[in-house]
Amino acid sequence: MADSTTTAERRSKAGFDLSPPTPEQFRALVNSLDDEERRVLLEHGTERPFCGIFNEAKDKGTYCCRLCGLPLFNAGTKFESGTGWPSFFDPIDRSHIAFVRDTSYGMVRTEIRCARCEGHLGHVFNDGPPPTGERYCMNSVSMRFVADGDPLPDELGRGAPEGEAAG
Repeated sequence: MADSTTTAERRSKAGFDLSPPTPEQFRALVNSLDDEERRVLLEHGTERPFCGIFNEAKDKGTYCCRLCGLPLFNAGTKFESGTGWPSFFDPIDRSHIAFVRDTSYGMVRTEIRCARCEGHLGHVFNDGPPPTGERYCMNSVSMRFVADGDPLPDELGRGAPEGEAAG
């Protein structure tokens, strides 16, 4: 008998499976998080400015979701925004990011979440550089970095690399 909780596979233009983790997979992913990662990714928290490990990083590679491993940004789209958080101007594939209206703290902002696991990543603003004019303001603890030449994570056993992270 087929598992009734299985979601039909949905692929991004970059070739990655965007169907969510099963409840069992999600529990295993959450169990791998430390307290700060849980606070940010699951409870929509924010790390303090100028303290994240990726704020000043300049290596070539791919930034992936810390929770499920979905590739989010190429290092070539990272820029110094002066805000204290790692900032990017364009995701690998816009369908890898879920855009959610956020009215917390008396502001209207756009929260960004991983489109596959719904982990909180940060916020996007319209004050970034060309060509997009967007600034994806990310929490370092929401991401993991994979250096060029290293394999992308395959946290859900979907045969990574599933698609193309190069842009």
